Amino acid sequence: MCSKTKNSEALKVVVRCRPINRKEEGGGYDRIVAMDVKLGQVTIRNPRVNPGELPKTFTFDAVYDAGSKQTDLYDETVRPLIDSVLQGFNGTIIAYGQTGTGKTYTMQGFWAESDKKGVIPNSFDHIFTHISRSQNQQYLVRASYLEIYQEEIRDLLCKDQNKKLELKENPESGVYIKDLSSFVTKNVKEIEHVMNLGNQARSVACTNMNEHSSRSHTIFVITIECSELGVDGQEHIRVGKLNLVDLAGSERQSKTGVNGDRPKEASKINLSLSALGNVISALVDGRSTHIPYRDSKLTRLLQDSLGGNAKTIMVATLGPASHHYEETLSTLRFANRAKNIKNKPKINEDPKDTLLREFQEEIARLKAQLEKRGMLSKKRRRNSRRKKSVDGETIPDTETEEENDDNFIEKNIRSYLKEQAERLQQEKAAIQEDHSLLEEEKMKLIEEKERMMEDLTKEQKATEMLAVKFQAMESKLLIGGKNIIDHTNEQQKMLEIKRQEIAEQKRREREILQQMLVRDEETVELRGTYTSLQQEVEMKTKKLKKLYAKLQAVKGEIQDHHDEYVRVRQDLEQAQNEQTRELKYKYLIIENFIPPEEKNKIMNRLYYDAEEDQWKFQPLVLPGK
Repeated sequence: MCSKTKNSEALKVVVRCRPINRKEEGGGYDRIVAMDVKLGQVTIRNPRVNPGELPKTFTFDAVYDAGSKQTDLYDETVRPLIDSVLQGFNGTIIAYGQTGTGKTYTMQGFWAESDKKGVIPNSFDHIFTHISRSQNQQYLVRASYLEIYQEEIRDLLCKDQNKKLELKENPESGVYIKDLSSFVTKNVKEIEHVMNLGNQARSVACTNMNEHSSRSHTIFVITIECSELGVDGQEHIRVGKLNLVDLAGSERQSKTGVNGDRPKEASKINLSLSALGNVISALVDGRSTHIPYRDSKLTRLLQDSLGGNAKTIMVATLGPASHHYEETLSTLRFANRAKNIKNKPKINEDPKDTLLREFQEEIARLKAQLEKRGMLSKKRRRNSRRKKSVDGETIPDTETEEENDDNFIEKNIRSYLKEQAERLQQEKAAIQEDHSLLEEEKMKLIEEKERMMEDLTKEQKATEMLAVKFQAMESKLLIGGKNIIDHTNEQQKMLEIKRQEIAEQKRREREILQQMLVRDEETVELRGTYTSLQQEVEMKTKKLKKLYAKLQAVKGEIQDHHDEYVRVRQDLEQAQNEQTRELKYKYLIIENFIPPEEKNKIMNRLYYDAEEDQWKFQPLVLPGK
């Protein structure tokens, strides 16, 4: 068993920039973003200032330019996180950025083309391939899909799309969503089907920024429960939870060109992203005693991922065109703050409430009932573990297993019931041929045998239902090499290992280069020696010019911060005005159309639920109850 870790770990932040598109080329917009992949740096140039002004540079864990592939980002950044989730850690991947910068492409990509698959389909393949290779472990994989739309939580997998879900808090498990549906999945095809069902129910709309813009935040949750035998001889369960978060676009309402209900959507999106920014600022500030997680549903759900016990990656997406300078700079600053967050990830070992343990206990109970009825033999258990060797590699004998698993119980039921039915028919015939019995006695005995036949038929149905339930529950548990069809050969394993080694090497090189750059800046003055007074004057003049340029850059930074503050304030004021107008409209209806006595009744029933941070109605008590 892996030991828990108490070491803190920084939130990993990577930045990806999409290519310039035809619309931007046609509009004559300049490219203002440059990326140094080896150093992990992004440089952004302000298109509205003098060409001589220094551009702004940000450093991240990794950067991916317009020519980057989906597999580059997955292998270098995401794969280690998925491996950690399979070990029992909580993991979160957050896609943040302006609408139309490639968040959904990065997270989902094109499922039909293997080289264009995004983080989500690649993680599905990764999870089930790992399970297929595992030995002496049982897995249970389940998926949930939710949407935060206008500060309301919707279950994208629920038939009733109007049902609003509530957030609850548990001292042990933290924040959770009451009544959120969860589907057990046995392979990649099933979990893809679950996601496709949810995607069909998502809230999207056309905006100036994107033809199919996501107007909501979505979180796809994969829970992986693993059971294996520990050194103490006991079965131990570890649970890893993966949150795949696709945030709505971060941009000003004026740029989206939305109308109708869209301004309300945009203000809710901006308020929740603003709350997310406030949480990040409070976490990295070091002086804040209060972290405002409760300011939005989004931040409450991400509480564990930001400053909690999860391993978290933020993928910030950018557009390269000058038209979006403010939004691109805002995204870079947001991501730059986020990289200073520290989490304390730990393995979730033997939690109290696990679905896998419930399944195991129910399967054991059903198995005992079937053995009691003589419908299940110990031989079947031995057969399910039987292996065969092909080309030197040990793999499960799936044909033998499937035949034993699917047909053994059914054959036993049929043969047992056939024997019992034949015996009853023989006894019934013997009664009819016995001339020593009176007619009344014969009728009674025949009726008794017919009742026994009816009981036998009922027994048959009950046993069949029991067997079906047993097989259905057992099939949901995944055992490496048994239930997963997609077996990966040794060459594919070696290829994946090589890709991981290359990705790890790139990460190490980038970290070393970043460290060398910092050290060079710190020690450049210490290494300097002057051969003459003139040379010293020249060197110090250069240094003075460099410091002056830095001063100008800081002044520009202060002005940029002020401009961003003004923009955010304008958006918040607009949102406040809209809410005030809506509130006045509702007051107008209340004052003019609801009688005072009915209004008092309503007011008396209201109470504030501190746990859910909202007002609620007390149940209506009818007279005579």
